[in-house]
Amino acid sequence: MSVIKHKNQRVGIFIDTANLYHSAKNLYGSKVNFGQVVKDGLAGRLLTRAIAYVISTEGGDEKSFFDALEKIGIETKTKNLQIFSGGAKKADWDVGIAIDAIKLAPKLDSVILITGDGDYVPLVEYLKMQGCQVEAISFGKSASGKLIEAVDDFIDLDETPAKYLLGYRPQGRVTRRRFDKDIPQEM
Repeated sequence: MSVIKHKNQRVGIFIDTANLYHSAKNLYGSKVNFGQVVKDGLAGRLLTRAIAYVISTEGGDEKSFFDALEKIGIETKTKNLQIFSGGAKKADWDVGIAIDAIKLAPKLDSVILITGDGDYVPLVEYLKMQGCQVEAISFGKSASGKLIEAVDDFIDLDETPAKYLLGYRPQGRVTRRRFDKDIPQEM
C-alpha cells in the first residue's frame, strides 16, 4: 500500500459506529476511544468533516454517547433501530455512509472509513477512481481481508488496543508485587 499523508490534505472521516462498537465489545469487552481513533487517522491533516453514523434505540440510553461524540467535534447522523414483527432487529448505515462519501469526495483528498466491513469495497474502488486516497481503520481481527487489500492504507487497532479502548486491560497476564519488583505471571 502506498499512501501519502501531508498536512494540506483535505480529509473526510466516515465512522461506522456500530461496526467498531461491536468489534471492540466482542474482541476486548471494551468501548472505543473514538477521539483517539479520529486523531490518529487524521495524522495532522486538514479535517473537512468527521461523521459518526449512529443508531437510536427505544430507550434513548445512547444520548450521552452521541453528545460526547459531538463534543469532540464528530458530527452524528442518527437512524432509529428497526424492530420487525418476528423480533429481528436491523440497523445499518452502509448506504448512507456510501452516499455521503460519494457526495463529499470532490471536496476531499483522502477518505477515511472507520469500519472493517467488506461491503465497502465497491465504495473504496469508486472513490479511488475519483482520485481520492482511501484509508480504513478497524480492528484487524474482525476486519474484512478484501477491505484491507482494497484501501491505500489500513490502521489496525489490534496492534495497540490500549491506545484505542477505554478501560482496556490485557487478558492472560497479571503482574504481582514481590520484593518491590513487577514480575509477570502467566494465568
